[in-house]
Amino acid sequence: MTDAVITAELRRVARQLGDEAGVPFVLERPRDAGHGDLATNIALLLAKTVRKSPRDVATRIVEALQLPADVVERVEIAGPGFINFWLAGDTLANLHASIVAEGPAYSRSRAGEGVKVNVEFVSANPTGPLHVGHGRGAALGDAIAALLQWTGHDVTREFYINDAGVQIDRLAQSLWARVQEAVGRTGPIPEGGYHGEYLKENAALVLEREGRAFADLPEDEGVRRCRVLALEIQREEQDRDLADFGVRFDVLTSETATYQRGAVAETLDLLAARELTYEKDGALWLRTTEFGDDLDRVLRKKDGSYTYFLPDIAYHVDKYARGFQWLIDVWGADHHGYIPRVRAVLRALGYQDQRFDVELVQLVKVLRGDEEVKMSKRAGTFITLRDLLDEVGPDAARWFFIARRGDSQLNFDIELAKKQTDENPIFYVQMSHARLSGIFRTAGRAPEDVTGTLDVAALPAPEDLELLKKLGEFAEQVERAGRDREPHRVCVYLHDLAGVVHGWYHRTRTVGEDAPVEHARLQLARAARTVLANGLTLLGLSAPDRM
Repeated sequence: MTDAVITAELRRVARQLGDEAGVPFVLERPRDAGHGDLATNIALLLAKTVRKSPRDVATRIVEALQLPADVVERVEIAGPGFINFWLAGDTLANLHASIVAEGPAYSRSRAGEGVKVNVEFVSANPTGPLHVGHGRGAALGDAIAALLQWTGHDVTREFYINDAGVQIDRLAQSLWARVQEAVGRTGPIPEGGYHGEYLKENAALVLEREGRAFADLPEDEGVRRCRVLALEIQREEQDRDLADFGVRFDVLTSETATYQRGAVAETLDLLAARELTYEKDGALWLRTTEFGDDLDRVLRKKDGSYTYFLPDIAYHVDKYARGFQWLIDVWGADHHGYIPRVRAVLRALGYQDQRFDVELVQLVKVLRGDEEVKMSKRAGTFITLRDLLDEVGPDAARWFFIARRGDSQLNFDIELAKKQTDENPIFYVQMSHARLSGIFRTAGRAPEDVTGTLDVAALPAPEDLELLKKLGEFAEQVERAGRDREPHRVCVYLHDLAGVVHGWYHRTRTVGEDAPVEHARLQLARAARTVLANGLTLLGLSAPDRM
């Protein structure tokens, strides 16, 4: 609210000085507290327009500003023309009052109200256990969905089940081979099939469910039924792992069902009706180059089978048909080249006004100290999400996955994630919440019982005001993180806030101080505890009262 008041006043004064276009100035929090609580570069940007030096422009702006005394206490010009603002005590007291009054809802907004968003993520092939890359995509997709919900959007989390195609045929054949092996027979795994130990477990589960006679079925019948059972078993496992990771979906969409309900055929007819397809060399092609792609794409191969691109088009068209105005897909970085062709066909079908965004997730390298861990005994060729959850727990896994941009490489150090020290960032943040909770146990009071208007003058230490001002950044960081789909911004803020909390905890005393100081610091602790809890909850993390 304070930022909005200052920004509006700066824009008013800029217009008076001739800024018709509206220069893209920023109002931000300086790294150096000596430069005020907020600073702007507006004078530097306006200098060319008014043909004055930035310092002269800054002087004219400051002289024309009409800011309430209970919002801004002091304004100064610094350096080549930056304008710095110091907030008034009333503003800080009002900030505290907002945090306490709104509690778990503090920093929520209605910015995205009325916008229906579909966030599709994980969407792993049901051919084996989820690996750590799926885990990173799950954490990122869930955090983006949570941020958008926090900022008022109507969000649906969706999982697309790739249960059609050659890879599922190979899965069924591989499971049938393991079933035969389990009853003492030889069953060759097909070329390109699956060899992980998990298929031996699945074969044992099939025989337990279906009985020993299952292995005596004719091969065609056995493989057909293994296709159904393999998908069922793997999807059950994926759902368990994701649930234990705190990730749940509102909608599951099957690729096979997309074919069965005629959506793929309808999409092909739609593309033909728009004259977007043509025959060449015995295949059916899509004219994606006319809409920004680098190559035209094959939809139907010479043998009559469809490429995976066609059902993907049908799936995205269906999402828009369901009323979503904004689609966000979370894909592995190896799908980078797939983005232009999807954009091209959506543009060709007239969806240019609806938003389509893709968040890419880079690979995860799992380390144990300095040594890379490359495979799981159960999966055979990769580290599973379950392996990671069993070692470090869901909170540490989530934090490490989303604390960096999804499109950046990630080295996940298992030993660091397990440490109960300040070196471990999630422990460091959660410990700050636990320490604040401990203050109330020592005081023998519940946080919600500490009420009243904060007397900022009763906070004598610079650490008090530093903490209070840091709390004021939370809503801004959440808004930016939601706008840019960057949950790592919230992690950065929470880690910085935890550092301020720990410093305040060690350098000041609450319980046992004079009554006004004790009460004011309990009020401050309550607000800080609320902000930490809100940030952790937003990211799907726990906010423990004890560590």
